[in-house]
Amino acid sequence: MGLFSKFFAQTRKPEGFLGKLMVGGMNGGHAKLADWGMSHLAVINPARIADLGCGGGRNAGELLKRYPRAKLSALDYSEISVEKTKDTNKAFIEAGRCAVVQGDVAALPFEDAAFDLATAFETVYFWQGLEKCFSEVFRVLNGGGTFLICNESDGVDEASLKYERMIDGMKCHTIERLAAALKAAGFSEVIADHHPSKPWITVLAKKAVDTAEE
Repeated sequence: MGLFSKFFAQTRKPEGFLGKLMVGGMNGGHAKLADWGMSHLAVINPARIADLGCGGGRNAGELLKRYPRAKLSALDYSEISVEKTKDTNKAFIEAGRCAVVQGDVAALPFEDAAFDLATAFETVYFWQGLEKCFSEVFRVLNGGGTFLICNESDGVDEASLKYERMIDGMKCHTIERLAAALKAAGFSEVIADHHPSKPWITVLAKKAVDTAEE
């Protein structure tokens, strides 16, 4: 594997020197996409947020700025990402508004119904077993809670599919595939938006209020 391929393989689980370089570029590189995704959250006001696959931590900080009364738990299974997120959000951590943990989305280390909002920016490409992972997100959301997925790829754009072929374990999902997995995990309502000029997609899934204690 050449250096170029090795570098982009770090998007799955950043490790070592190349992983640090990758995480260092995530915050700026995905900012416009993430902000577009967050614009779909205009009608909610969560008090408890989980940012899953937090990468470099920029989006966790933006969510805390967007919701100044909220507290947020950021999770990633890469130690490098966890440390970068802690550094990026040091002030929020010291203020008691942000906690950063290392963990796996297939077995989230959170209690049932712990959050009002869960987010996943540029990360579900690497979630092994979508229905299982989405079921875990469903479990930790409160009744009426929202799950936001924001991807740069719509699952059919050739540029992203090139990276899918290059990076082991990466899968670019279509809106239809994501919606089917979310419904299978128990979400009652799924709304998707496709950027008018780019392959970006945002998918919002709602957990019905009457399932809060299930």
